[in-house]
Amino acid sequence: MKNVDRYYSISDFEKKARKRLPRCVAGYVCGGTEDEASLSESLSVMKRIGFRHRGLQPVEQRSSEISIFGHTYAMPVGFAPTGFSAIVMHECDLALATVAMQARIPFVISGASNVPLEQLQQATGNRCWYQAYLPGDTPRIDKLLTRLKRAQIPVLVVTVDTCVAGNRENIKRLDFTVPFKISPRLILDGILHPQWSVNVFMRTLIKSGVPRFSNLYEEIGPPITEDPPNGFRGGRDKLSWEHIRWIRENWDGKLVLKGVMHPEDARAAVAAGVDGLIVSNHGGRQLDGSISPLQALPDIVDAVSGTMPVMIDGGFRRGADVLKAVALGASMVFTGRPQLYGAAVAGTTGIRKVVDIFLSEIDTNMALLGCSRLPELTSDCLQKIDAPRL
Repeated sequence: MKNVDRYYSISDFEKKARKRLPRCVAGYVCGGTEDEASLSESLSVMKRIGFRHRGLQPVEQRSSEISIFGHTYAMPVGFAPTGFSAIVMHECDLALATVAMQARIPFVISGASNVPLEQLQQATGNRCWYQAYLPGDTPRIDKLLTRLKRAQIPVLVVTVDTCVAGNRENIKRLDFTVPFKISPRLILDGILHPQWSVNVFMRTLIKSGVPRFSNLYEEIGPPITEDPPNGFRGGRDKLSWEHIRWIRENWDGKLVLKGVMHPEDARAAVAAGVDGLIVSNHGGRQLDGSISPLQALPDIVDAVSGTMPVMIDGGFRRGADVLKAVALGASMVFTGRPQLYGAAVAGTTGIRKVVDIFLSEIDTNMALLGCSRLPELTSDCLQKIDAPRL
């Protein structure tokens, strides 16, 4: 088991992960689309918003707990859906789900994940949320919903910002494709990163075989080296509000839309009977030149007028970043890359350490801000430096 005592921040894990992972894998995990302007903005906006703290506030009894959909979580941080995490760690989805359950934070299964959702549900007592990449095809959606109902998925998260694939120039240059194709360049990349080749690539092949598209559709699909029957993205450009309304009528669990960045979409979600929103620009991996989710958050919160929880992801690397989102009205902050960095560096131990870092930073910064409970954090605690409207 790797000692992670000297990893003090998410940045520490990222630096080590970039060295340990093959260039093609690091490029997929860390990179964005085109000029990576959306990714850069999501990170840089955090530095353009400062805190205004209060002094002489008794904070000896602090709590970072938050309740959403009738469940209480240890802090306002959850694990966002991360596709193809098997390229970072053997059975990474299972490790992420298990750590999240133990840490009392939400975990969202990615539709592009590789461990069957039924296995993840069994390991966590049916606590996982599920994120879907849906085609605009009601019969196909219906089949997937049947599987999710059998697995007792409590929260369905529909991603709405992947009607087509973003232009990932960085991974094209590194010969990284979906479905995955082996090339001489990738083989050389693996040879130059022996720890990854042995602990991830070879271990996965020996124990589980080639990872599969396990959770994309109503049944476990083919290996990730082959196209699924309807294509990986087939029909997503037909998905519409009509399908969301149909899902609402046929899904009794909680329904969340992920990728909402415009207040008009937020108002449409309220009208459609949606239960929650995740403000997201897909980690800067879809539309380049997008504003950051943190910039979009206040207008989305205003648009729903307290009718549902508004959550967020994209660019959160510090507990302080999380508290800025909470102060602007976010009920939950989801992270993606940080836990993958932890998994790449030290497996399950690394994932746990990432959770501990967020929890510790949130607790410390709440005290220094003069807050004992999260509801005490409001926009009055923040000051624009040179950022657009909060």
